This record gives sequence, structure tokens and C-alpha cells, in this order.
Amino acid sequence: MSFVSLHEADAMGFSGLDYYGIDDELSDEERMVRDNVRRFVDERIEPIIAKHFEDGTFPMELVPEFAKLGLLGANLEGYGCAGMGDVAYGLAMQELERGDSGIRSFCSVQGSLAMFPIHAYGSEEQKQKYLPGMAKGELIGCFGLTEPDFGSNPTGMITKAEKVAGGYRINGVKRWITNGDLCHLAVVWAKLDGNVRGFIVPRGTKGFSTRKIDDKWSLRASVTSELFFEDCVVDEDAILPGVRGMRGPLSCLSQARFGICWGAIGAAMSCYDTALSYAKDRKQFSRPIAGYQLVQHKLTEMVSEITKAQCLTLRLGRLKEAKKVRPPQISLAKRNNVSMALNIARVARDILGGNGITYAYSPGRHMMNLETVYTYEGTHDIHTLIVGQDVTGLAAFE
Repeated sequence: MSFVSLHEADAMGFSGLDYYGIDDELSDEERMVRDNVRRFVDERIEPIIAKHFEDGTFPMELVPEFAKLGLLGANLEGYGCAGMGDVAYGLAMQELERGDSGIRSFCSVQGSLAMFPIHAYGSEEQKQKYLPGMAKGELIGCFGLTEPDFGSNPTGMITKAEKVAGGYRINGVKRWITNGDLCHLAVVWAKLDGNVRGFIVPRGTKGFSTRKIDDKWSLRASVTSELFFEDCVVDEDAILPGVRGMRGPLSCLSQARFGICWGAIGAAMSCYDTALSYAKDRKQFSRPIAGYQLVQHKLTEMVSEITKAQCLTLRLGRLKEAKKVRPPQISLAKRNNVSMALNIARVARDILGGNGITYAYSPGRHMMNLETVYTYEGTHDIHTLIVGQDVTGLAAFE
């Protein structure tokens, strides 16, 4: 079976929706980053991603290419990282998720959840030991926070660490961990004497094991795993010295959520572009369905919502670059953009009719992936309550 539709073949040189001339607000460097990643997605991801999605596999051969493009730790400084601005980084994540949420998730987890805490809170020795190899894609990291019984309430975590001679003993389980089975090291959060602390746990450490989660219909081109720590003893220098408490993992999540805000726009753009092209070509009752009022209404709603998300997220990026961004502002964009993208994927699938459920077209795949993106890195409801607390001053949860 062929997994490249006529539309996807024609999508080489994807130009993207830019109804309000957002390009004019970008620097030459930002446009260059976006265009380089856009070509990479067209040439290297689009032709293969549907097959990987069906098979439930991740295209590991692309990891060195991610590194060459500077996509691993893209907005971090030094240690072999690209040092992109936050908007340039966001545009790169936008294009990667236009290819597939699983591709963006790999790069996002590597940079924002595994490299960022080492960069922000690690010792100089830890930074030198891990970050250059991670930027090159030679070392893959994962982020162990979520547990089987504690997702939206990470403060309830059960995983514990205790001080022992020469190091720390960790016991617990982490679940829904992107890159878990691929990782060479895990950044794991555990309670030490009641305080949440971060630990770097290398693959091969006795008592540390992983198990891939295969029975999923979303993010199938992404590796999702459980992490098990059974009397896992790490050395004294495994602890991240620069942070304690929930500020550590939550700051990492803010970095990752920022990338998701942009990535969701990419998924929505892919769905819109597919639906528009299909509607122009598909004839029913003697003319293209794009000529009917109902279809035009759906396409116009897509243009409206994507354009609003682009304006919102560009402003968010400028705030982040100015170091003025607050976590609730990221929450607002995450909940808005992912909900927007999921709705657009569903409507695009509808425009494609029966063809919309095939692997030959992207909206069905994006629709299933976005069900996960809607939930992970803070559910839609949790981000609603974060913004609600920010504007009212009253917490609706503990």
C-alpha cells in the first residue's frame, strides 16, 4: 500500500498559512530556521511518517539529522547547543509537528525536559558530561515525573530517594514517559526527605529498567514507556544541585509547553492545507466541494483560528525572549492552541469524508495525536484552572 497521497506529493515546498502577514514580524534568522526545518519535514518526514505511525515505530535514523539542524536543545546556550531565540525555536517546533506530534515530542523532550534541567540546575561537571552528547543526538534523555497514580497532581508523587553511603537509593515507577525505551539517561524527580529533587540516572544503572507501552492509538510514531526504579542506587554526583522543590520540574514543563503552543499550530496548518487542497479537487454534484457554502464556512473558521493562534503565540514568544513571560500565559496558549488544532483536525477529517480515515492523508493521524497533546504537559482542564487562579486569585485545586 502506498502511504503518500497525491496531496502529500504536491506538498513539497509547503508555504504555510499566513493570512495576516506574520512573516513580516519575523527576523531573517527566524525565517531561515523555519524554512530549513520546513524543507526537512517535506523531504524527510512527510514521505515516511504514515508508515511509522501504522507500525508504531520511531524513525531513529533522523536523530543525527535533528542534531545537524540544531534541534536538540535548540534554545539553550553553550555546550554544543544552537542557542536559537525562543521564537525561532518555536517555529522549528511548529514545522516538526506539522510532520507529526511524535517527531516534535522527541525533540521537545530531549531539549526542554532532559537537557534544560541539566543546563539550568546541573553542576558544571554534569553539563560537560551530558549536554554536548545530547546536543549531537549521541545521548538521548527522558523526563521522569508522571506516575501511574499522579499526573495532574505531581506533588503527590510516590517515588522516593534516600541517602545511602556514597549516593542515593531510588524506588518508584514513572509512566507515560516519552523516549523512555530509547534513553541513555533519565532525569528523574523523587522525594528526598520530603523535598522534590532531580536525579540523573544513566541507562545500565542497577535497579533501573524500562518497558515500552505499545497498546496506544495516539502518538504511535513516538516511544512511550514506563520507568522502574527498584533499589536503584546512583552516585552522589547524580543529584541536580541547583534546585529543590516543585519549581524544578514545573520550570521544565513551562519550557516544554511553550514548544507545544507552537507545535499545535503546525498540526493545524497541515490539516487546513490538506483540507483546502482536497476540497478544491474533490467534485460532488458537478463542482468542487470548495464551492459550497458549508465547506467554505469550515475553511474560513480554520483560517480564523490558526491566525488568532499565530498572533497569540508570537506575542508569547516575544515575552519569553524578554524574560517577561509567566507560566499562566503559557497555559493560556497551550489550552487555546491545542484545542484549536484538535477541532481543526476533526473538521478537516470531515471534509475529506471517507478518505479522511486513511493513512494517505494527515488529518486523521493528527487528530489522534492531538488527543494526547490535549492531555499531556498539563490537561486542558488543568490549564483552565491555572489561568482561572491567575485571574481570580483563588485556587480551585490544592
